[in-house]
Amino acid sequence: MTQGSRDGFEDAVASAIMVPLLPCGGDEADLDELVAFWTTLGLEVTYRQRRPNPIVALGRGGLQLQYYGMPGWDPEQSHSTCVVAVPDTEPVYETFAAGLRTLFGRLPLSGAPRVTRPRKRANNGGLSGFSLIDPAGNWVRVTRLPDAPVVAGEGGTTSWTTGGGGPLARALENAVVVGDSHGDVAQARKLLGGAVRRSRAEGGTPAAELAPALAYLAELAVRAGDPAAAGELVAELDALAGAHGAGDAAVRSAADEAHALVTDAAG
Repeated sequence: MTQGSRDGFEDAVASAIMVPLLPCGGDEADLDELVAFWTTLGLEVTYRQRRPNPIVALGRGGLQLQYYGMPGWDPEQSHSTCVVAVPDTEPVYETFAAGLRTLFGRLPLSGAPRVTRPRKRANNGGLSGFSLIDPAGNWVRVTRLPDAPVVAGEGGTTSWTTGGGGPLARALENAVVVGDSHGDVAQARKLLGGAVRRSRAEGGTPAAELAPALAYLAELAVRAGDPAAAGELVAELDALAGAHGAGDAAVRSAADEAHALVTDAAG
């Protein structure tokens, strides 16, 4: 490559826009569903084509998505995904969550569509992130922009950024990766549930570490369709918050979060 062509390439990619192409069902009704879904969540239709093959493009600002119809598409078998990197995940989540409540009267935590909550992920440089699974089963992964490039760990492995803490705090980090990043709710419940049982048996775990683990375990129970287990965990969180008083902000915050989640999911 000559210097001139290299300079031209650099100029071109500096202003490039990369748009993910995601599959959906092949009928017009499938695209209509996605249009209704995303416009309620704050995007706008920027292009629509019906023939020779159905396509719809939606976006706002730098968040651009395009869908193409695929006859016989099964959302349950989807492996399609894309990443949206933003300076702050919270306002994006709040806007999406408000749209989901408008559409469904609650926050959908299982099936398609569904959403996870923003939380720091150890397998993503400790950056906050959440996932929105659209009606076609595609994963739109929203992450906070890193302050510096994220590099692989030793031997090319995933760079793991822990928040520190004891065994239960580390188990929670693992469960978040399994349950949110990988979408394996059953395995995340098994992993974290075992860690919580060991913590109870051994004692000595700080309430500030136990409370977030119980709150996430309650969320996983809701996502697994087990409201009875979720209710028991919320009750345990309430007891823990009561025992530690209003001065322990971390414990009270975890209890309030679990209450809100159970109420929100019920509609």
